[in-house]
Formats: sequence, structure tokens, C-alpha cells
Amino acid sequence: MFFFFVGGVEQGAGRVLKEAAGRCLRCGGTADLVETEKVLKLFFVPAWRWKGKDPAYLCRECGLLAPGSLGGGGGEQGTLLPRVDRCGACSRAVDPQFRFCPFCGSAL
Repeated sequence: MFFFFVGGVEQGAGRVLKEAAGRCLRCGGTADLVETEKVLKLFFVPAWRWKGKDPAYLCRECGLLAPGSLGGGGGEQGTLLPRVDRCGACSRAVDPQFRFCPFCGSAL
């Protein structure tokens, strides 16, 4: 007898806790604070869902799901990237502490 099993656990976004709570780390777009949920999939079909432990930021443009711990707990707008600097070559949001763009490699 041969048994073939395909399954796994995936993390997803649940309901929105706070709209426009921060900025995306990848693209610099608006990110919402959302509840996370874990989904058990058997043969690519969701079989069971349960709540995650911590909230996360979900980008509206690129769909990045970043941990809520990156927000720092401040109540200000844009807690994920407090000061938005953009690369002169590719116009993507970068951390102000970087000397080189992590996306295109040009000097900031």
C-alpha cells in the first residue's frame, strides 16, 4: 500500500485592525495592521484555520506580510518606516541608515 500526502501550514492575513497603520518595507506603499491566521492545507485545500499570535502589517500594493513587531509600538503614522528616504536611481523606499540601495545597489 502506498500513501501520498500533500499538506502544509500557511500564514495569512485576517481582518484589518487599523487601516494605513504604516509603510511597507519593500515598496514604501501603505500598510494596514491586520490579524494573522494560520491555515492548514491538505492537498491544497484549506482544512483548518486558527488565529495567529501577533498582528502583522499587510501592504496594499505588493502584498508583503511583515511582522507587527517591526512597527515599534508607536502611535504615529508610518511606524514601519518612520522616515521615508527614496533611492535616486530606482525611487524605492529605503532605510535612512543604508549607504547603498538594497534593490539596485546604487549609492544613496
